[in-house]
Amino acid sequence: MHNRIHNKIYLKQRRRDLRNNGTSAEATLWKSLQRSQLEGRKFRRQHSIKNYILDFYCPSEKLAVELDGAYHFTAAGIDADEKRGRELTDLGIKVLRFENDEVFQALESVLDKIKSCFDHP
Repeated sequence: MHNRIHNKIYLKQRRRDLRNNGTSAEATLWKSLQRSQLEGRKFRRQHSIKNYILDFYCPSEKLAVELDGAYHFTAAGIDADEKRGRELTDLGIKVLRFENDEVFQALESVLDKIKSCFDHP
């Protein structure tokens, strides 16, 4: 039997809740990622892989983009992010992390860093 790792059914409501109640940083970045605006790459918002819900995911590039708020800078948050990053990397997924403030203060730089991870122009 095929072991589904993307968008597990039991996470569907949680993904929907996160999409509907996202942070202002997520909303700001999403405006630049939605509708394949960034070099024609399709991004999904609140996409789950295994038991993790990613802020943004580009399937064609196997690229996860995560925005970090205050929790991510606690000891528990740092440990959880490291474990999550290792598991996603083991699946061949590149993970980019940005602080929420970066999105507001340097959006173009954030978008350039995302584009630099694309495998082909």
